[in-house]
Amino acid sequence: MNQYSALALSLFVAFVAAATGGAGSAGAGEFYEQMQLPAWAPPGWLFAPVWTILYFLMAIAAWLAWRADDWSRTGPALSLYLTQLLVNSLWSWLFFAWRLGGVAFTEILLLIVLLSGTVVLFYRLRPLAGLLMLPYLAWVCFAAVLNYSVWQLNPGML
Repeated sequence: MNQYSALALSLFVAFVAAATGGAGSAGAGEFYEQMQLPAWAPPGWLFAPVWTILYFLMAIAAWLAWRADDWSRTGPALSLYLTQLLVNSLWSWLFFAWRLGGVAFTEILLLIVLLSGTVVLFYRLRPLAGLLMLPYLAWVCFAAVLNYSVWQLNPGML
């Protein structure tokens, strides 16, 4: 596969994951506004642009990791990347569609572990690939704290 096809595939995979998670959060805006939120919670409109940027950065990072070496070295990193993408997509369904705040919180903690491993493996392959994943890791850590806070503030809804 040439590098441009690989970039297109990487973008496609990342945005399929985004669309899958987005389908689970179809009614998230209204639901988010109905919940009691901590004072530091971002406005609902901010999530879509932030996630769009993060998915783009993830796709570029995965592409850079893919280009770094042969499959024996890139395979484990890209497999972990795909696993964390699946876990990421599931979170929206757990929290917004199925309203399982505690399960979503546990799942996002798993995502942090998987994502941290992905960052390390990507960094070892190509430092820029690992660095491009850091905004995503920071956002997921923030989202975990927000998930916990919202879950605790809204026990009847989640």
